[in-house]
Amino acid sequence: MDQFYYDNKIVKRFLYATIFWGIVGMSVGLLIAFMFLFPNLTDGISWLSFGRLRPLHTNAVIFAFVGNAIFAGVYYSLQRLLKARMYSDFLSNVNFWGWQLIIVAAAITLPLGYTSSKEYAELEWPIDIAIAVIWVVFGWNMIATIFKRRQRHLYVAIWFYLATFVTVAVLHIFNSIELPVSALKSYSVYAGVQDALVQWWYGHNAVAFFLTTPFLGLMYYFVPKAANRPVYSYRLSIVHFWSLIFIYIWAGPHHLLYSSLPDWAQNLGVAFSVMLIAPSWGGMINGLLTLRGAWDKVRTDPVLKFMVVAITGYGMATFEGPMLSLKNINAIAHFSDWVIAHVHVGALAWNGFLTFGMVYWLVPRLVKRELWSVKLANVHFWIGTLGIIMYALPMYVAGFVQASMWKQFNPDGTLVYGNFLETLQEIIPMYWMRAIGGSLYIVGAFVMLFNIVKTIKAGSKVTDELAEAAPLKAVTKRRVSGEGYHTWLERRPVKLTIFATIAILIGGAVQIIPTLMVDSNIPTISSVKPYTPLELEGRDIYIRESCVSCHSQMIRPFRSEVERYGEYSKAGEYVYDHPFLWGSKRTGPDLFRVGGKYSDNWHFNHFYDPQTTSSGSIMPSYKWLIKNEHDRSQTEDKMRVMVKLGVPYTKEEIARAQQWMDEQAAEIQKSLYSDPDFAETYEADKKFAQENGLDFIEMKDREVIALIAYIQRLGTDIKIKENNNKEISSK
Repeated sequence: MDQFYYDNKIVKRFLYATIFWGIVGMSVGLLIAFMFLFPNLTDGISWLSFGRLRPLHTNAVIFAFVGNAIFAGVYYSLQRLLKARMYSDFLSNVNFWGWQLIIVAAAITLPLGYTSSKEYAELEWPIDIAIAVIWVVFGWNMIATIFKRRQRHLYVAIWFYLATFVTVAVLHIFNSIELPVSALKSYSVYAGVQDALVQWWYGHNAVAFFLTTPFLGLMYYFVPKAANRPVYSYRLSIVHFWSLIFIYIWAGPHHLLYSSLPDWAQNLGVAFSVMLIAPSWGGMINGLLTLRGAWDKVRTDPVLKFMVVAITGYGMATFEGPMLSLKNINAIAHFSDWVIAHVHVGALAWNGFLTFGMVYWLVPRLVKRELWSVKLANVHFWIGTLGIIMYALPMYVAGFVQASMWKQFNPDGTLVYGNFLETLQEIIPMYWMRAIGGSLYIVGAFVMLFNIVKTIKAGSKVTDELAEAAPLKAVTKRRVSGEGYHTWLERRPVKLTIFATIAILIGGAVQIIPTLMVDSNIPTISSVKPYTPLELEGRDIYIRESCVSCHSQMIRPFRSEVERYGEYSKAGEYVYDHPFLWGSKRTGPDLFRVGGKYSDNWHFNHFYDPQTTSSGSIMPSYKWLIKNEHDRSQTEDKMRVMVKLGVPYTKEEIARAQQWMDEQAAEIQKSLYSDPDFAETYEADKKFAQENGLDFIEMKDREVIALIAYIQRLGTDIKIKENNNKEISSK
């Protein structure tokens, strides 16, 4: 027998980081939940605005909280399943400290407005490269450990770990291909419809292969351990694994139903999404039936309580996902708060509760002491469960209310609720309940923190754990008589990994390659021209402030949306959009046809104090846009990068970019002067600055001017025809 030590210290580090970042990420989420109720809660502080904090919240809970939980669970279970210490302590530590540095970089850059705006992939290109490097380090360490194992067959949890490593690497790299403009600014190489497909191929499968498959691996390890029962069905686990990883990768387009994405891609996404319920529920059934004969323990053991609710939450979310992919249901739910409820059932119940159960199971074993208070762990469970219910149910109600009000018509054909804010005001009570539910959930997390700290203080110092196992004997690589094919595959990790890679590449290739290569998928429109330099700069400010978090730019071909917003969106209108900005939630109205709908003065006042132009609005003020001087030093570089991406700027246009911007900005300033109140206030401020020797920024040189230029351009490129065939501007 070989004697060796399991590395418990790396597990401890990741576990403590999980708790710390979990509370940080949830606290940011709670803060932005209250911003729906108190829009100017952080008034005037740009880096604490909703648009800057929202991607910080999602990145913190997904990659910091859940990411560290994945690493903690994998590093603990993998060593014991393979009967081997991790291949390299150095690589383990690089994985840990590199991941924490990435999290810190995200926590700094996102509030400062450095974002690509692509959902769950907002981080800029240097951080994307760091993520890829650290992820490869993790995979290298894991696969090298598999090669030096003392257990011949790979347990089901390891299949999921391997599929996670391979697929997340592929998704992250392909979605993050971008051309840098500067150290913290880049543009996606994909445009419009193509960018949307690649993003939601990534976005949906980030949920699949970062929030689901690694946690299924953890479920297959920790639930049997906590219940002291074997996995219910080995055969079901085989079917679950292969069908899940093959089908999941196809489902991304169901996020883009009724959009400008080609119909064939939408329909493929729907078909595979509906099929997805079978393997997903196969995993849920396998997890719950593992508890057969152990249900009496669930009454008293908080670890099992958390895990049962986690698996149930997984089942609910994976039933709802295929249901939401049906076009008639998606037409109601998409862009509404229903999606917020759906996401948080998965996040709070499946990921959150399975992590909490894992923490409560692991910490006592690491510090060699029983949990300080089982009663407090049960209190955490009930507070957290109540928090999930009070969060999710009101959001479902809000989604139904929104969808119903958006689509109601009067007998004369006009919208019953023509003012978007009427639909918003109706659901404010649901936002209050959501904030209360979120508060309960985070209170439970603090209860856990107290309990874990007490347990650690009363326990022993975390030390490496002595173990022993017999070394593997060499055996034939061929299948032996009576050996099942999958049993043979389980002792061939390279082949298993290759087959898993092929399974996930098929769906992605079938959907993405034709969309990128076949021009007929995106019919061109001759009247669609590139953005002017000032509009391009304004678009970057729009991206910086994450306006896409609340406003969509995709009008679907529904009577209600065309009546409310204007002509439905065409694929060819987005050919110069790097990145796309279709959005996934409407807290405010769609903006795709907003160009020319309001005056420049209206937009100026709207940014300064939204409530003065839109009574009942919960949009915060953006006073810094009006105060800040617009930095135009990189405009030419941005245009040159756009040229590399296929945007037809000429050398002459790039050479006169500064003059072009000055001319367009001066026109907008002149338009603002048409309001006597604006002109009087502006001139008074200018005079005061001159008399007191203060620097004064001309209005045409401020950020708000560029943003107004961009917004006034939106949706004005094409012409539509009225019944009398008279062409009118789409605006």
